[in-house]
Amino acid sequence: MVDLYEPINIPKIVDENIWIVDGGIVTMAMYGTRIQFPTRMTIVRLKNGELWCHSPVELTPQLKAEIDKLGVVRHLISPNKIHYTYIHNWAKAYPEATAWASPGVLERAAQQKIEVTFHAFLADEAPIEWSEEIAQLIFRGSRFMDEVVFFHRQSSTLILADLIENFELNKVSKKFGFLIRLIGCAAPNGKTPLDLRATFWGRKNQARECFKEMLEWEPQKIILSHGKWYEENGTAELRRAFAWLGEG
Repeated sequence: MVDLYEPINIPKIVDENIWIVDGGIVTMAMYGTRIQFPTRMTIVRLKNGELWCHSPVELTPQLKAEIDKLGVVRHLISPNKIHYTYIHNWAKAYPEATAWASPGVLERAAQQKIEVTFHAFLADEAPIEWSEEIAQLIFRGSRFMDEVVFFHRQSSTLILADLIENFELNKVSKKFGFLIRLIGCAAPNGKTPLDLRATFWGRKNQARECFKEMLEWEPQKIILSHGKWYEENGTAELRRAFAWLGEG
């Protein structure tokens, strides 16, 4: 069992023009078993009033009503190839929105036989639609998955999906808690899961270059898709969480 970050399916303010939405549980086949994860999305309201939605959670009627109070949904973001499941339904609910694909997500969805909707592709540089307000880069080096990471300049917030996971042991079962400690993702000292870290073997130099660029953003907060997010000391937490990269 995993305890949710109640209340779910409502926007919770992080700072001016940025919110999180804690969603329900998703289940993935991992480590020879099925693992349950709490989910979280991030919403940024751009200066033109449009909403930028990172890793959308399940779109319930309650959540849609709350979202529509904030602005007009225009951008649906898949940050990596395993964060995309609900974008298709959001795209149907908001046909004027652009769904942005992460590296490898189309191939992953085809393998999983999951219907998807995407209109554009994320790159190392932020598109003109949000480049003045949100910086981005593709975090490279993994042999399994590239993740697109984002930095909301106004609130000094780094927005991640799976590069850091930070599960609170009091919110999970003992069995899952043992696994969390084993893979190094127990709060407050969460980091990249051990299995994902292993995929950077022989390519850490690429990852270090990306990490250096993230450090230059000097984040104060770090929003994560899984587990407790960091409301302060973001740059220090970033250095600690990526200490596994070592020195270049």
